[in-house]
Amino acid sequence: MALFAIFQKTFLLALLSWRTYQSEVLAEYLSLTPESLKVFPNSACQCLQLQWNVHGIPYHQELKMVFQMEISRIRPSNVIWVGNYSTTVKRDQVLHWRWESELPLECATHFVRIQSMVDDAKFPKLSIWSNWSSWEEVHVQDYPGPSTLLVFPKNKLVEEGSSITICYISGINHNNITCYLHNELIHGEQLDPKASAFKLNNVSFFKRSGTNFFCKVNQTDIQNGTTFFVSKVLEEPKNFSCETQDFETLKCTWYPGVDTGLDWNIQHSQSYTLFESFSGKKQSCKHKDSCDWKITQDSQEMYNFTLTAANNLRKRSVNIIFNLSHRVHPMAPHSVHFENRGSTTVLVSWKVHVLGNYLTLQCQVELEGSGKVIQHRVDMKVNGEHLFGELVPDTQYVARIRCANAKHFWKWSEWTVENFTTPEAAPSEAPDVWRIVKSEKGSHIVSLFWKPLSKFHANGKILFYNVVVENLDKPSTSELYPIPASTRDANLTLDLCSYQIHITANNSVGTSPASVIVISGDSGNRTEEVEEEKINSREDGFFMSWKPLSGDVIGYVVDWCEHRQDLFCNLQWKKLGPNTTSTLISSDTFRPGVRYNFRIHGISTKNIAYLLENKTGYFQELAPLDSPQVNITNLTSRSFAMTWKDYATESQPGFIQGYHVYLKARNRQCHPGFEKEVLSDDLIRCKFDIDDPRKKTFIMENLQPESSYEFFVTSYTGVGEGPNGTFTKVTTSDEPYHKLIRIILPMILFVSLIIVACYWKSEWVKEKCYPDIPDPYKSSILSLIKSKENPHLTIMNVKDCIPDAIEVINKPEGTKPQLLETRKPVIESALIEPVYLYLLQEEKKSSHPGPCICFENLTYNQSASDSGSCGHVPVLPEDSPCQLGLLTSPDNLLKTLEKNYMNSLGEIPAEETNLNYVSQLASPMTGDKDSLPTNPPVPAHCSEYKMQMAVPPMPCLPSP
Repeated sequence: MALFAIFQKTFLLALLSWRTYQSEVLAEYLSLTPESLKVFPNSACQCLQLQWNVHGIPYHQELKMVFQMEISRIRPSNVIWVGNYSTTVKRDQVLHWRWESELPLECATHFVRIQSMVDDAKFPKLSIWSNWSSWEEVHVQDYPGPSTLLVFPKNKLVEEGSSITICYISGINHNNITCYLHNELIHGEQLDPKASAFKLNNVSFFKRSGTNFFCKVNQTDIQNGTTFFVSKVLEEPKNFSCETQDFETLKCTWYPGVDTGLDWNIQHSQSYTLFESFSGKKQSCKHKDSCDWKITQDSQEMYNFTLTAANNLRKRSVNIIFNLSHRVHPMAPHSVHFENRGSTTVLVSWKVHVLGNYLTLQCQVELEGSGKVIQHRVDMKVNGEHLFGELVPDTQYVARIRCANAKHFWKWSEWTVENFTTPEAAPSEAPDVWRIVKSEKGSHIVSLFWKPLSKFHANGKILFYNVVVENLDKPSTSELYPIPASTRDANLTLDLCSYQIHITANNSVGTSPASVIVISGDSGNRTEEVEEEKINSREDGFFMSWKPLSGDVIGYVVDWCEHRQDLFCNLQWKKLGPNTTSTLISSDTFRPGVRYNFRIHGISTKNIAYLLENKTGYFQELAPLDSPQVNITNLTSRSFAMTWKDYATESQPGFIQGYHVYLKARNRQCHPGFEKEVLSDDLIRCKFDIDDPRKKTFIMENLQPESSYEFFVTSYTGVGEGPNGTFTKVTTSDEPYHKLIRIILPMILFVSLIIVACYWKSEWVKEKCYPDIPDPYKSSILSLIKSKENPHLTIMNVKDCIPDAIEVINKPEGTKPQLLETRKPVIESALIEPVYLYLLQEEKKSSHPGPCICFENLTYNQSASDSGSCGHVPVLPEDSPCQLGLLTSPDNLLKTLEKNYMNSLGEIPAEETNLNYVSQLASPMTGDKDSLPTNPPVPAHCSEYKMQMAVPPMPCLPSP
């Protein structure tokens, strides 16, 4: 033992010394840097392949080491990436590492160096970094010439959502180069005077043929570009599963997801590989969503499959493990057969594919028909069958059968579907019948209506209907009326007796039970004097209630029709039980805006119908379709009446609740009783509401005569008004006295014009034929006569007027009455011979004066005035002693006149003296020409008179 202990100590000391020596040696070696560093660029993957070794490691020694790499771009000091690489190193082992560059290697020079460190737990004190290796320069592309432009990378493949860097190198100034992506200008980063880079982040899939990027030199034909391809992201296969139908083949399926294939063979669609780990077999799949795996006969029950999807950029895998007997998906059953056992029973049988005697299947059998599904499950191995009962006669059924593993359910097989029809049977229910009875000329017009039997009750095809009419007053009398199956009504004309009508439906097998209707002798009069009531609808139909019929009833019937109930309407009805006094009438045929009339009948125990109530309503009211046509009556100056008695309210799509009378406002004001409405265009109209739909007359009062009014009448329901129409213009008439004024005023004006015209015409005639003779008393010549007894007498100034002749007539007072009788006695009476005084102008000196025409002023000739006619105009005889010679001057005449006049005033009364002025321009008018002198002396010239003078009679003056 002592020897063994000594040997053990010696061995431990020797081992410790070896370890110490080894550590010293390793410390020496581990201080060395990596050697023989080489860098190989790869443009296809845009990566740098590094290769180096470490010579300082002792033989048969493995060390864990860490290598740190630095990569610079353009110049060594521009470090762009630093990273570590850990591995186990042996002596003189050649190490490899790859670095992928974002920037294409062609666009810049790269520099690489490396250092190492021992990362081994056995030598913790030696974990120090070695010296850096020398820089290795990598230059892939030489710089182009002054007229060259190069773009990189070429045909780059990236995944959607990643980044890509594109660059160009050129000897041309950067300011003259523009680049485009999808034909859109893009700006990049200048790396050095000859290179620029463009980094595109989160690129998206554009199209399978790739995305274009190009650059060109402005104002030249120099350009270059590249196409890079963006692949869809490879998805992991979904819903991966495997199953068998025959224990010979496993069929594996999955959902592949999006296709990652690209054009130009850049990348094919992803490939799928199936690997089974228990057997170690691997198989490439021919389809992208399924793969068949051959089952071997080595009794393998467990399978572990790995499905791998791969493209050029990545791989995705999924895994499943299962027992083969738990993944059985049977094939669909076959040889389905039906055996009818009556009209309501059938036996269904089928077969399945053999899966071995040890496997039991469960099959599901379904029959679908007459609106319901009958389902059963049957366990079987090869053959199966099931008996179905309580089926509907003459009904087509659809039979479906499928099976699955009864012990370990995985999936149902596909359905096997077959059809069959049950045989016919006699109809099981009587037809649903109703009637309308009308009395006409001592008979009943009976319209029968019936509904076709449902498929469930017809039990086959209805061939015809039988209508049997039995006279209750004569029980032995009945008539049969066969009706075709396509007909749903029949019309009968019966007398006033009571009748019982039977209606049955018939098919190829038999006859249905009969429906019975009794028509009493007074049925046609029962519908009268039942007041109509309005009813409102609900969303689901019309709800109505009624008072029960007194006495025993077997039920109630509610029938309805559109608007009118007559022989031609589409009558519908609903039968109810005897204890029902309300119901909801729903129908798919109810339409908005249509008026429906409802009648409620009670059915007595003798099958006689009694009308209880009449109701009418709309399923949905609408606004009126049209507005009333208004007639204007009783038009006066202050009012007019509007009537629309022909407006049919019952044909409107809603209950007419009243009328609105619209009147255009005058001066933005409305009549009393009208409501003002302001329209959207700031127009104002006046509205009057007539809330009684029976009132179809409206009188507009308090109007202005001869004024225009525009109105419009529309009806309204609970929904709204009828359509807007055009306003009708009405003009009120004028007041009666206004009409009289218009008639009388023109007449007065016309008469006045006639009077004025006549007056003017008479003045014109008088002026032309009977001119006025001036009053001599108003003449200024009388101012020359100096008379104390009569100061009013004046003498005209001769200077102002030179008269032609003056006639002085002395007439006794006693002769005045005689002048009133006739003119002739006056002439024949012993009148004093008139004295004529001729006044001649001095300028007109002639020894042979021409004839003069004179006239007598009737105003101052009392005798002529009293006689009512013009006085005679005497003509002086040639030897008259009263002839005047030519006056030497007007003054001599005045003197002579004054002297004679003054001498005779005292002798002759004023009332017996007349002065007639004779003008040479006047022509004799009337009188006795025989009493006049035949040859009067004619003055040399007859001038117009200027003024008149009044002088008394005097003796003739001697000729000067």
